[in-house]
Amino acid sequence: MCGLVGCLTDRTKADSTDYDEIVHEMTRMVVHRGPDDEGYFADDNITMGFRRLSIIDLAGGHQPLSYENERYWLTFNGEIYNYVELRQQLIQEGYDFQTDSDSEVILGMYAKYQAALTTHLRGMFAFVIWDKQEKTLFAARDQFGIKPFYYAISGNDFYYASESKAIYKILKDKHFDQAALQDYLTFQYVPETETLTQEIKMLAPGCSLTKKVGAKPEIKRYYHREFRPIKRSEADYAKRIKETLIDSVKIHMRSDVPVGAFLSGGIDSSIVVAIAKQFNTNLETISVGFEREGYSELDVAAETAEKLGVDNHQFKITPAAFMAAFPHFVWSMDDPLADPAAVSQYFLSKEAVRHVKVCLTGEGADELFGGYTIYHEPESLKAFRYTKPINGALKKIATIMPEGMRGRSFLMRGTTPLEKRYVGNAFIFNEAEKQKFMKHYQTQQSFQRATEPYYEEAATYDPITKMQFIDMHTWLNGDLLHNADRTALAHSLELRTPFVDREVFNLAAEIPAELRISHGTTKYILRKAVEDIVPSHVLHRKKLGFPVPLRFWLKDEMYDWAKNIMLDSQTDQYFNKAYFLQLLEDHRNGLRDNSRKIWTVLTFMMWHKIYVESDTLLDSLAANEAANKVELF
Repeated sequence: MCGLVGCLTDRTKADSTDYDEIVHEMTRMVVHRGPDDEGYFADDNITMGFRRLSIIDLAGGHQPLSYENERYWLTFNGEIYNYVELRQQLIQEGYDFQTDSDSEVILGMYAKYQAALTTHLRGMFAFVIWDKQEKTLFAARDQFGIKPFYYAISGNDFYYASESKAIYKILKDKHFDQAALQDYLTFQYVPETETLTQEIKMLAPGCSLTKKVGAKPEIKRYYHREFRPIKRSEADYAKRIKETLIDSVKIHMRSDVPVGAFLSGGIDSSIVVAIAKQFNTNLETISVGFEREGYSELDVAAETAEKLGVDNHQFKITPAAFMAAFPHFVWSMDDPLADPAAVSQYFLSKEAVRHVKVCLTGEGADELFGGYTIYHEPESLKAFRYTKPINGALKKIATIMPEGMRGRSFLMRGTTPLEKRYVGNAFIFNEAEKQKFMKHYQTQQSFQRATEPYYEEAATYDPITKMQFIDMHTWLNGDLLHNADRTALAHSLELRTPFVDREVFNLAAEIPAELRISHGTTKYILRKAVEDIVPSHVLHRKKLGFPVPLRFWLKDEMYDWAKNIMLDSQTDQYFNKAYFLQLLEDHRNGLRDNSRKIWTVLTFMMWHKIYVESDTLLDSLAANEAANKVELF
């Protein structure tokens, strides 16, 4: 696992700009992504920087790596799980290799296929290849967006990096994006490909970018995540799913260092651990939780570990530790991510790296196999198909009902088309609320603008599949995979996601909706596929997720801390802060649960303090890599 940075310029060496120093500064901002090694390459047009976390100990894996008499130069972040097979194919066709690394295989594939190499890669990746002969940069990001890739254009210079903070640090001219802030307040993250900095963009999943010297970048999508249902028997699908998952977990465990696994009380991580145990009898598992009843699955995780015969390391998170880690967590995320579960995963990664260097995790199972409770909604609202003539009147009645009144939400959802109500697993502030407290609210920036292109692609899907499609293109990469990458690499831990795999998705995309949501349960066919390897106490257990007791903490231990962040924040140019302070007071007094809204605001305000208000915090937090100087435990 690595961090890559660089700059491609249209200028000449006669220019006085010190690109070496700029790229070295960028590299210092991503040391946590690769504390084991660093490397640089420069010629008349490009300067490449690299940090490496050693996972597979292969001679000659140092980067930037060259190929074909130094015509091609590569920096690569990720893992190619089918590189052994690809390498053998290339050798049979006469291609030579000086190393055993997956990095050189990418170069060999590019020499043969050029841009089409991406269609052959199974893994998680973001890479840059510089062709000295053609003076062309080629970059690509994996099919699902597991690994990040940011870029920015400043005059004649094209910057790129694994984390936006590396670009943010060296940009002289940068502007805050009000529209991205408005989206953040709905989604609890900034939808890709935007960031809170207008000049910095993110390459979308399944896309490649080509930049010739003197020309504008060209972006192409090489992979489409689509559902294509095929009728098969339950038994056939169950067999195929089990075989595909076993293959995926096995190939994700390729490593020369110990591989562990996150273990919650849920079915997804239990599936991964149950399969991984078949290939590593000494598997280490890691779990975190809270002391408050109903907000911890540590007892279930311990029972699962015992039944599967694996070691389980556990840690309980306190509100004091949560508050102490918050600044470094926000710094690590690049743009603000207000998913409270992400902070829990930050601690999970911090604990895991004490025992292993690589961990498997269960992200993606819900999006691929239909695991969220809300996917039952189309069935629960089907009565409104027969009340269409009076749905307008029903909605008017709902709007005049007091907020929180029983039945109001049901009527509102039932009389609102899916495309106008569903934006994914998080919906924090609606448009009416944002108009009340945003000083520069943009009416044309409705949340539907972000989801509309995906609904157009999913126009022929059934409602359940539409919801999964939206989550797969927004929530999965915007929240879950963003969270997984940044929280793990904040502590120099590599995280691997066997469910978010090309072969697993190709099979999951064929499963009809009635086998994903069936018999009153979510992920029906997935549960059936693993019923002989997953302990029975988790097989049909109600989904708890990764809950955080913010609702209680913000009333008690975190109240003063949260209020001080709001009062001290220099964000008055964006907000009427009195609105947020009232949300906090209403929450403390038990009038309503505003915890998610408050947390979304606090996360942005901490981001603004680190990235905008302070001249020193960005650098000081970079110097405290992996929070070594922050007392977390």
